[in-house]
Amino acid sequence: MNRRPKSRPSNTPPPKTVPSMGDLREQRDAPFENLLRPRTLGEYIGQARVKKVLSTAIRAARSRGEPLDHVLVHGAPGLGKTTLAMIIAGEMGAHLHVTSGAALQRGADILAQLNDLAPADVLFIDEVHRLKKPTEEMLYPALEDFRFDVAVGKGPSARVMRIPLAVFTMVGATTRLGALSSPFRNRFGLVFRLDPYGQEDMVAIARASAARLGTSLRPDAAAEIARRSRGTPRLANHLLKRSRDYAQANGREAVDLETVREALAEMGVDENGLDEMDRILLKMLVTRYGGGPLGLKTLAIATGEDPETVEEFYEPYLIQAGFLVRTAQGRKATPLAMRVFGT
Repeated sequence: MNRRPKSRPSNTPPPKTVPSMGDLREQRDAPFENLLRPRTLGEYIGQARVKKVLSTAIRAARSRGEPLDHVLVHGAPGLGKTTLAMIIAGEMGAHLHVTSGAALQRGADILAQLNDLAPADVLFIDEVHRLKKPTEEMLYPALEDFRFDVAVGKGPSARVMRIPLAVFTMVGATTRLGALSSPFRNRFGLVFRLDPYGQEDMVAIARASAARLGTSLRPDAAAEIARRSRGTPRLANHLLKRSRDYAQANGREAVDLETVREALAEMGVDENGLDEMDRILLKMLVTRYGGGPLGLKTLAIATGEDPETVEEFYEPYLIQAGFLVRTAQGRKATPLAMRVFGT
């Protein structure tokens, strides 16, 4: 489709990046997280298949002088979805705009974001599953034909005004792929699943983050951090930060195995990588409800947590680690959980 590209005057500053709608803890730690994020695909550790396919797509798009296809990334929290969006923009030499599904509740919200895009810009929508259905449908013509349709008037005299947009790349991130409709998913040319990281990759991530922080991290300490990090880079970085603080507060020159164990014990992270809320959830299920099955809402109410937080943040690792299963009747403790938390 031929269209006149929109240009940004040289004396006009680039549009401001809209902050992500993460929780308060993530907002507080954002400067720390950004310091540790890899900037290129070459620096990005793990997810070999994703990197290979994405690298090929980026090289091809750049050789044609075209924006990259729209990208959808799904997986558990903390696996690097936001980092991947930043890398895509960097590798394409594009400006990155960041927002979230929760922030785009009206057509005016979407149009404001899309109108800010210059040719080849990257629009990153975190938690894209939070888009409401009517709002999601408004993105269809933008993703396919780079236009935004606005209904003018009502009744028989109503008409559709088509607003042309710059050709852009959208990167959507979600922890709930199934919550997206098929028509919406099908408009993404590249769909990637990020899997939990293995021990070897987690050790490499811990060591790379320590190097960026200028922290001396002993090999056995890196392995201990990796083992307790749930296969999640974000958590490994948090544990590294706490271990570094513990070492500095106690006058130690390096983060060694003893330091990591003492720091994590102080944080309440046990040998299985479980934190206090993990243990509360499992103890409640095992001791009060006989191991289940128990409905999600009942479990959340019993522990004083939000059901969505339990389902998206706590359960994935408890299932992966073999402590919990989801059944048609509800959540059920495994024999391992019964042995560890039974009385």
